[in-house]
Amino acid sequence: MYKDERSSVGMQLFLLALSFYTRLPHPQILDYKLLPQAAIYLPLVGWLVGGIAALVFYLAELVWPQTTAAILALISGILMTGALHEDGFADVCDGFGGGMNKQRILDIMKDSHIGVYGFIGLLSILLLKISVLSTMPAASVPILLLAGHSISRLSPLLLMHAYTYAREHHSKASAAVYKPNLQELAFAAVIAILPLALLPVLSVLAIIPVLLATVFLGRYFHRHIGGYTGDCLGASQQVAETVFYLSMSALWIFI
Repeated sequence: MYKDERSSVGMQLFLLALSFYTRLPHPQILDYKLLPQAAIYLPLVGWLVGGIAALVFYLAELVWPQTTAAILALISGILMTGALHEDGFADVCDGFGGGMNKQRILDIMKDSHIGVYGFIGLLSILLLKISVLSTMPAASVPILLLAGHSISRLSPLLLMHAYTYAREHHSKASAAVYKPNLQELAFAAVIAILPLALLPVLSVLAIIPVLLATVFLGRYFHRHIGGYTGDCLGASQQVAETVFYLSMSALWIFI
């Protein structure tokens, strides 16, 4: 009975994560009091988003050039998440690019309009993804998309574990604020790195740059605003995903 209850809670948390972090269909009757804990299922959401993006790439590459297939795969991921993480990345670029102090940075990030820093940052990171995914061996790209979406969603959880929420007043994003413990973090980490088993053994080294980028972002955010916001979490996912693709591209020389 205990196992059944635990499985039921696990499914509830996954569906909550699906409802909050994607625009994919989900049951309407969910216990949103559990929403903060659902964050630990972010890597599993990455499996789903990455899997669909991988399928889009595979099918598109049968008809169009690889660059077109890569763009369509990225678009599918953006549509599935409602550009949640991309929006956070753009806000972080605007906030930290134009803000001179903590309050100003937070105010800029809260503004729904995109500025020059956000536009340039978002354009740059999308072009980086396209350039890498369009030049890697086509047969490997679907697995890279699956692994990239999964492992990159561990970065927000690491920041949530190590730092505190920076805004003094609760915001819409704070509804999902949660501090995962080590056991929950280990569970999420296993899910996040599992897709790497589908890639050559040397691919495990790509985890190192992803972790280093996450550590750098965490310290940078903490130094400037004393913690993280929902936008910071989204930005960390985007940076981690891009760093993973770049790392895999560099490692592929030796594979």
